[in-house]
Amino acid sequence: MRDILTTQNLINFLTSLADGDLNIATEVVWLIIAAALSMVGGAIGGMLLAGKDIGYQFSAMLGALFAPAGVIPAILLGLATLNLLTNY
Repeated sequence: MRDILTTQNLINFLTSLADGDLNIATEVVWLIIAAALSMVGGAIGGMLLAGKDIGYQFSAMLGALFAPAGVIPAILLGLATLNLLTNY
């Protein structure tokens, strides 16, 4: 495990991720992070909005499923815009 964390490829990837360099690998990682956070936020929002009416578990599941539908296109558009703006 120690060898995996000290490889030069992983160190370079984490450095580019922290520096804000946009390439295909960092964009995929940011997209996965954004989708996971939107699922958590959607579950919390679903529980707050409809928890008493349809049940907390069902509303959390619906919120977690429908939240990335609005977030993922916005993240892709934002990453594409940032990628274009870094060229100028």
